[in-house]
Amino acid sequence: MRFKAAIYWDTNGKIDKGEYKFVKENTLRRGLKARHMAMISLGGSIGTGLFLASGGAIHDAGPGGALLGYFIIGIMVYFLVTSLGEMATYMPVSGTFSTYATRFVDPSFGFALGWNYWYNWAITIAAELSAATLIIKFWLPDSPSFIWSALFLALMVGLNLLSVKGYGESEYWFAMIKIITVIVFIVIGLLMIVGIWKGDAVGFSNFTAGDAPISGGWLAVLGICMAAGFSFQGTELVGIAAGESENPRENVPRAIRSVFWRILLFYILAIFVVGMLIPFTTDTLADDSVAASPFTIIFEKAGLSVAASVMNAVILSSVLSAGNSGMYASTRMLWVLAKEGKAPKIFSKLNKRGIPVYALLATAAIGMLAFLASFFGDGQVYIWLLNASGMSGFIAWLGIAISHYRFRKAYVAQGHKVEDLPYRSLWYPYGPILAGIMCMIVIVGQSVSAFSDGKVDWMFMLASYIGIPFFLAIWLGYKWKYKTKLLKLEECNVNPDVE
Repeated sequence: MRFKAAIYWDTNGKIDKGEYKFVKENTLRRGLKARHMAMISLGGSIGTGLFLASGGAIHDAGPGGALLGYFIIGIMVYFLVTSLGEMATYMPVSGTFSTYATRFVDPSFGFALGWNYWYNWAITIAAELSAATLIIKFWLPDSPSFIWSALFLALMVGLNLLSVKGYGESEYWFAMIKIITVIVFIVIGLLMIVGIWKGDAVGFSNFTAGDAPISGGWLAVLGICMAAGFSFQGTELVGIAAGESENPRENVPRAIRSVFWRILLFYILAIFVVGMLIPFTTDTLADDSVAASPFTIIFEKAGLSVAASVMNAVILSSVLSAGNSGMYASTRMLWVLAKEGKAPKIFSKLNKRGIPVYALLATAAIGMLAFLASFFGDGQVYIWLLNASGMSGFIAWLGIAISHYRFRKAYVAQGHKVEDLPYRSLWYPYGPILAGIMCMIVIVGQSVSAFSDGKVDWMFMLASYIGIPFFLAIWLGYKWKYKTKLLKLEECNVNPDVE
C-alpha cells in the first residue's frame, strides 16, 4: 500500500501547517483551483437552454413572461445553491446530495437521491450527445449520427480519464467560450436597441406590442419555468466539485456568492435583448435549430454574416461542456454510492490518478443511449431524454432544500453556533422552504401542458414524470428492506469528515 503526505483543513477552514498526516493514495485528488470552481458553477448554467430554448420561451410566453419565468427559477436556484454552499463548505464531500440526505434526513432518502442524481446526469449525457449530432448536421447533413455520438462520447470519457485537473481545465475553457459569446451578444444587442449599431433605435416597441409582456397567461409562464429549470441545472455542480477542490472553505463560497449575479447578467439581460429586438410572434423563435437561434438571428441583423456557423460552433462547445460535466458529476455520485455501500463495490475503485474508472465506464455506457438517435430520429429522442432528465433535476433540487433545512436544525440542536459556520446562506429557514415549495409547484405543473384541446397527451405525461416513480421505487424499496426512519435531530451526524 502506497501513502503520501497531504495537508488537512481544520473546521475553521485554515490549513494545518504544523502536522503532515498520511492518507491512502487511493483517494480523490483535490486538484480543482479557484478559477476552475468559478467556471464550473458558471459554465454549468449556460448552455442550449439559453442559446436555443430562450427563443421558444419568448415565443410561448412573450418577452415579459419569459423574463418572469427565468427570474422566478433564478431566485429558486439562488436559494438552493446558497443552501448547498453552506453544507458543502462545512462538509466538502463529492457525494453532496446523497451524503447530506443520508446524514440529515433518512438513509433511504439519501440512497434514492444519489441514484436519482446519477440517473439524471447519465441521461443528460445521452441527451447532449443527441444534440451534438443535430449540431454537426448543420455542416454535414448526410453524416450518420452514431459516428458523431461515438466520437463525442470518447472525447468526454477521455477528458474525465486524465485527472480531475484535466476536467477542470476543459470546463474552464468551455465556459470561457460561452461567457465571451454571451457578453458580445449583450453588448451588440444593447447597442442595436439604442440605435448605435445598425439602424434606428427600436426601443421598447417589440417588448410592449400587443400582449407581448405576458402572452399565453400564467400557464405559459409555468411552462417556461420547467424550461428555465433545465437550463439552470448544473449550477449545483460546484457542490459536487467541492470534494476535489484545493481549498473548499474559500473556493466554494467564492463561487456561490456570484451565482445570482451571473444568472441575472447572462440570462435576464440576454432574454431582455432578444425580446427587445425580435417580435415574440416571429415563428422562427419556436424552432430549435441553430439557424433559428435568437443569438444567430440578432448577430445576422448586426451584419455578422458568419453568425450561424460561429453560433453553431459555440453551441457545440456548450453541448460538449454539459456532457463533460454530466460525466464528471454522475461518475462521482456513483463512486460515493459504492463507497457508502449503496452501489456495487467495484465502482468505488480508483486508479493511480484518483479517477473512479469503473464508475466512469458504467456512466458512459448509459450515454450509449444516444445511439438510438440514429435509429429513431435525432430530434424525438433528444426531446424524450431531455424531459426524462429534467424532472430528476428538480427532485435533486428538492432534496437539497430538505437536507439544508434539516442540517441547520440538527446543527443548532446539537449545541453548535450558527456563527461558527464558515459560510451561511441568507434568510434561513425561509430560503430552503421557498425553494422547496417552488420546486414542487413546477413538478406538479408539468401536467398542465399535457391537457390541450380536450385531450390528454399520455406520452408527454410519461416522458415528463418518468423520473418520479423511479425515485419513489428506490426510496421506498430501500426503506422497506433496511427499515430506516426519519432521523431525530440529535441523531444527525453533523461532524465534518476529513479525508
